Amino acid sequence: MTTEQIPVAPRASNIEYAIRDVVVPATKLEDQGHTILKLNIGDPIAYPGLPTPQHMVDAYAAALHDGHNGYSPSYGLPSLRAAIAKDEQRKGWPAQPEDVYVCHGVTEALQILFASVLCEGDKVLAPGPHYPPYMAYPQMYGASTVEYMLKPNDGWRLDLDDIREKMDDSVRLLVLINPNNPCGSVANADEIAGVLDIARNYPNCIVVADEIYDGLDFTGEHVSVAKCSADVPVVSLNGVSKVYYAPGWRIGYMAIHDPSKRMLLVRDGIERMLRSRLCASTPAQLGYLAGLESDRSWMEGYAAKVVEQRDVCVNRIRSIDGLEVQSSGGAFYMFVKLTDEKWALDDKQFVLDLLHEEHVLVVHGSGFSPELGRGHFRIVYLPEVDVLNEAFDRIERFLIRHR
Repeated sequence: MTTEQIPVAPRASNIEYAIRDVVVPATKLEDQGHTILKLNIGDPIAYPGLPTPQHMVDAYAAALHDGHNGYSPSYGLPSLRAAIAKDEQRKGWPAQPEDVYVCHGVTEALQILFASVLCEGDKVLAPGPHYPPYMAYPQMYGASTVEYMLKPNDGWRLDLDDIREKMDDSVRLLVLINPNNPCGSVANADEIAGVLDIARNYPNCIVVADEIYDGLDFTGEHVSVAKCSADVPVVSLNGVSKVYYAPGWRIGYMAIHDPSKRMLLVRDGIERMLRSRLCASTPAQLGYLAGLESDRSWMEGYAAKVVEQRDVCVNRIRSIDGLEVQSSGGAFYMFVKLTDEKWALDDKQFVLDLLHEEHVLVVHGSGFSPELGRGHFRIVYLPEVDVLNEAFDRIERFLIRHR
C-alpha cells in the first residue's frame, strides 16, 4: 500500500490566517494545564461583560421554537433586507431592499464578491496592514492583492499618494476597512473623498467599504462611503458580529450602491453565486432583525466600557519601554509598535516567545501584512481591566528580561 501523500491544491495550502494560527501553540499550552491571557481574537463574546443583547437572543430562540428552521430566500429574508436598507438609509444613501444581500458573515460576502468580479491577472488594492482574507482569497481566483500604505506615525491615516501610484486598470476592487482592523484607525470624509476621486478614473473599479465596525467609532468622524459617492460604485459590508455582539451567528451582508448602474452584470453574478449556496441561517437572520428594529440605547453602555478599556491600554503601553502605540479611534484593536531592535525585526518570534514564557497571546503584525505590519503586534482590548493590566505586567517583564 502506498503512503505517498495526495497533493493539496495550492489555493488552500498557501492560505495563512494569523489571528487563528497563533491559537495552535496556545492550545497546546492549555492542554498542558497553563492559563493563557488571550488578547488575540476580535470576538466580543470571548470576554466577560459584553454579551449578545437579550432581546436578540430571545428573538433567535423564538425563531427556533416557532419552526423558522427552513431555508430562507437566497438573498436573505425580505424583512431583514428591508431593515438593513432602512439602516443604510440612516447612514445617508438611498439603499433599497433589493440592494442588500445577506451572507454567512462578511467573510462569505467577500468570497462571493471576489468570485463574481476577479479574473486571472486582476488586482485587489487593500490597506496594509489589513484583515487577512483580503490577502488570502483573491489568489483563489487568479488575482493578487496589492497593499497601499497607511501612515503609522499619523494615526494610520490613508496614504492617498500611495493609492494613486498603485492604481491601474487591472485594479478591480479598491478596499477601505473603516474603522480599520488591525489598526483601529477611522478614515474621515476628506480621506474617503480622496479615494473616490482616484477610483473615478478607473471605470472597472469598485470600492469595497468594509464597515463592520462602524458603530464602534470613537472619533465622531466616521461616514458611510456609499453616502460620499455620487457616481463611483460602492459595495458596503456589514453585519451582526461586532456592533451587535453576535459573531457566532455568522450573519453579514453586502449592500450595493451603484448610482451609475454599471454593476448590473456583477450583480447578476453575485445573485447566481448566492443561489448556488442556498442561504444564510434563517433563525439567526431573525435574531439580527430584532437588533435592527429594537431600541439601541444599550449600545452606549457597551461603547463606554470599550473606550474605558482602550484608555487603560494606551496608558499602560505608553509607560512601557520598548513599545509605542497610536491610540485607537474605532473598533476594539490596537496595533502596537515594537521599538526594541531584536523584536522589531521579528514580531512573530516576539509573539511566540511571549506566549511560551509569559502565557500572553497576541497576534504578530506581519500576519496582517508581511512588510507593512512588520515590527508590530495587535491586541484586542476587550478583556476586563484587571486582565489587561496583568497582561501588560507580563509583557513589560518579558521585554526587560530580553533586553
